Amino acid sequence: MSESLVVCDVDGELVEKLRKFRFRKETNNAAIIMKIDKDRQLVILDEEHENISPDELKDELPERQPRFVVYSYKYQHDDGRVSYPLCFIFSSPLGCKPEQQMMYAGSKNKLVQTVELTKVFEIRNTEDLTEEWLREKLGFFR
Repeated sequence: MSESLVVCDVDGELVEKLRKFRFRKETNNAAIIMKIDKDRQLVILDEEHENISPDELKDELPERQPRFVVYSYKYQHDDGRVSYPLCFIFSSPLGCKPEQQMMYAGSKNKLVQTVELTKVFEIRNTEDLTEEWLREKLGFFR
């Protein structure tokens, strides 16, 4: 095979933005949505959102293109405590071009390592991204 798996670098400005996002003081839900610039083979910023629920976030994701999302979520624990886990969500919808899926899949781990995240989730259908789904996923990290 002449085409090897392309692992894209992460845009330097995006890395800085993600570092700041990680240590943000706000107590609302917020998201950074990223995409791959195929020509530059670079993970770049697509959109930023403040005060966005999982259901609203779902509406921001393209149905036929992969995206990476770093999501700061206000999580109310059963015992009343509140935490703000930083979640990495890889949206890789069915029906994407295989070449595109491979670029995103090949770049995911590098991005996760760059941002130093541990709560990594994947969805194959944007409709699956709901508050209930996210709470269920986060339940494993008690």
